[in-house]
Amino acid sequence: MDEQTRAVVEFNRQHNVNAGYTISFMGVSSRSRGAISLAAKPHLSQEDVDKIWAEKGDEIQLINNVAHLKIMSLPHLTNSGERLTNRQREALEWVSDGKTTQDIATLMGLTQATVEKHLRLARKVLGVETTAQAVIRAAFQNQIFLSK
Repeated sequence: MDEQTRAVVEFNRQHNVNAGYTISFMGVSSRSRGAISLAAKPHLSQEDVDKIWAEKGDEIQLINNVAHLKIMSLPHLTNSGERLTNRQREALEWVSDGKTTQDIATLMGLTQATVEKHLRLARKVLGVETTAQAVIRAAFQNQIFLSK
């Protein structure tokens, strides 16, 4: 057993985690992974947990897959801990549709300078240099194209 594995086993022992399962989830992107570890009650052995899994494993896995999909669809915070404002989000969505700042200004009922301000602040919040990068990052972080 390597040092990292020993550290995990010791951590689990200190917290009375003696048995359980880990479920990994299919990634929607090569840049993301997902897993959940399910710990059994301290008095249960792995054999006890295996019996529960044999009976209820499909249901447990289904519930965890649904929870994972829901969590993955939630908006992520940016590195700065900020979220886009509604106006920043709307402006980026219009950019993703190929609209120019003048088009966006007309569609949003704003001046072109105000649209440029919203896009500049969106780039700052998302920590990117270009508006194209902002659209990609916002989409990846589920900050645009949100269901209403």
